[in-house]
Amino acid sequence: MHEEISPREFLERGGPMEILQLWVNLPSRLKMTTPRYVGLQRDAIPVLDRDGVRIQLVSGSYDGATGAFESLIGITMMTVSLAAGSHITLPAPAAHTVFLYVVRGSVNVTGQPTDQFRLVELNADGDSVELEASTDALVLFGHAAPLGEPVVAHGPFVMNTREEIVEAFRDYQMGRFT
Repeated sequence: MHEEISPREFLERGGPMEILQLWVNLPSRLKMTTPRYVGLQRDAIPVLDRDGVRIQLVSGSYDGATGAFESLIGITMMTVSLAAGSHITLPAPAAHTVFLYVVRGSVNVTGQPTDQFRLVELNADGDSVELEASTDALVLFGHAAPLGEPVVAHGPFVMNTREEIVEAFRDYQMGRFT
């Protein structure tokens, strides 16, 4: 039997998350690393269930589990699904850059209301962050050590100096990126 449902119903029934594309800046020593793409399928991503909270651990480690993707620079990345009224405390190391993005729903981030499609960058002043769901919610959460290097971006290129950007454009135009 075939049942047709709207895209909204599909997502509400636990369909896949919208696609979020993240670009990661690498330290200068890794800038020319061969690019790679890893298409992770749902069943390859470790899942941790905790009292109305489901964590899908993409990279890094959490609560004894290790993510499916090994980052070159130690990024921890996870999606956190929260049922309305549930809460969780996540690690947010003070020495790291920590962010979260509310994909769906509404959450309180350490007591501050935050709605869908909002990016939150956390201060480096604690070791954890408290999330509490006002509604059913989906949050992308991540952290990593800051690079501490200059950032120069132009078009699709992110380098450390203007000269490196000019060189990257020249290499691109000469067909050196394959």
